[in-house]
Amino acid sequence: MAAWQQVLAHGGTLILDGGTGSELRRRGVTLSADTWSALAPLTHYGLLRSIHADYVAAGADVVTTSTFATTRFVLEAAGHGDDFALINGRAVAAAREACDASGRDAAVAGSISCLPPRFDVQAYPDENAESAAYLEIAETLAEAGVDLLVLEMMQETRHAPLACAAASTVGLPVWLGVSCRAGAGGTLVGFDFPLVPLSACLDTLLPFKPEAVCVMHSPPAAVAPALGEIRARWRGPLGAYPEVGDGSLAAETVAPDELAAQARGWAAAGARILGGCCGTRPAHIRALTAMRAAMAAARSA
Repeated sequence: MAAWQQVLAHGGTLILDGGTGSELRRRGVTLSADTWSALAPLTHYGLLRSIHADYVAAGADVVTTSTFATTRFVLEAAGHGDDFALINGRAVAAAREACDASGRDAAVAGSISCLPPRFDVQAYPDENAESAAYLEIAETLAEAGVDLLVLEMMQETRHAPLACAAASTVGLPVWLGVSCRAGAGGTLVGFDFPLVPLSACLDTLLPFKPEAVCVMHSPPAAVAPALGEIRARWRGPLGAYPEVGDGSLAAETVAPDELAAQARGWAAAGARILGGCCGTRPAHIRALTAMRAAMAAARSA
């Protein structure tokens, strides 16, 4: 059993990294309107590796590859289909090199999303091609050496099950990341799919039996109620890594100490994987790491 699995198995807390695409933007990289941060392993490899290293130095036990937007159908729509293997391989290498150089036993999580081509939900390929693309990226990330797969921004019931089915076949642990916000009447709905209740998404995806379920890329205010909805249906490890902005300090909605303070409540509600998504930076992860140490000391007192 890997170190990160032992932590979860014994009721400890894992610290996940923060935003990667938004951190690239904060450090001056112009992200693609079609592929977000997908091209960074080709165009800014050294900076990407440095960002991963900064998160590990801040205390992250798990770093996430910059592969949120690197399925073949997304890359092909942007004219980079031929770079699929190179982009994904370099993305994993950047994360792995950062972890290895740190001297810490940090794990590498391969990110897979259902991002549509050009961010256009009408542009998905047919279901067979879409399923094949999710299987291809899951196998590619596994062969490149990730320790686990993280399914990110799962928020509806048509495309997300295809990604879950593919990820479950490659023999690696899988974390499910659901994204939501408050909809009409306060009901939690998909972050980008306001007509899909979070409850419907959970009922569709939890049968794939992930090793952990995280509320991610969701407003901090949605995290606690979402954790409650998940816990009502599932007893495994929970996690929380919300979004707090777009990578500019001016747009940062939650400061590091504020995130850590809110995370104490999420931990009390059962979350054992804590980190950040868009807008969070190494300072946020450092604050979460300090909170974990304080909580551990309180438990042992």
